[in-house]
Amino acid sequence: MGADVKNPADENLGDIEDMVVDAQTGRVQYVVLSFGGVLGMGDKLFAIPINALQTKADDEKFVLDISKDRLKKAPGFNKKNWPNFADPQFRNSVDQFYSAKAEAQ
Repeated sequence: MGADVKNPADENLGDIEDMVVDAQTGRVQYVVLSFGGVLGMGDKLFAIPINALQTKADDEKFVLDISKDRLKKAPGFNKKNWPNFADPQFRNSVDQFYSAKAEAQ
């Protein structure tokens, strides 16, 4: 939580605000990225499939291969109105946006 997320061009995309865990497997399915706003006000939240993020062993940041402009067009939500992560339609739309493939169960 609080880890920086950048794109390959080293542009700051925001911070990890929360995680969505599958209750049956205990595995992280999505991270919630906070992007935009000033000092936490007006931030838009995005569900990012965990397999869309890359990590570097020598760094404490995550890399998401997306431009800032494309991220602005991503399906998002606000802090007071979270989506239903159990809804397959929501999950499919998010996964398709980030071209993430659902892990085999």
